[in-house]
Amino acid sequence: MNKSELVNTLAVSADISEGEASIFVDTFFNEMRKALIEGKRVEIRGFGSFKIKEYASYTGRNPKTGESVQVSPKKLPFFRAGRDLKAFINDD
Repeated sequence: MNKSELVNTLAVSADISEGEASIFVDTFFNEMRKALIEGKRVEIRGFGSFKIKEYASYTGRNPKTGESVQVSPKKLPFFRAGRDLKAFINDD
């Protein structure tokens, strides 16, 4: 499912216009982004949680040439599925 499909589904299920549904979806994701950028954890009970993991720099290797390369420190988003989502997927 992509964003436009989500907007369409929300509009139909909530009986609102696609414009209103789009505003809701955009607001939801923008607030999640802001919270993650501020270093906060975002938890949606029954679904899962999102957080940012920080990784230190390290010496890597270019697989094509074998040359050593210094990899800069980075931050990456991390998702952990909630217990209810895992059970739903596994039909438990």
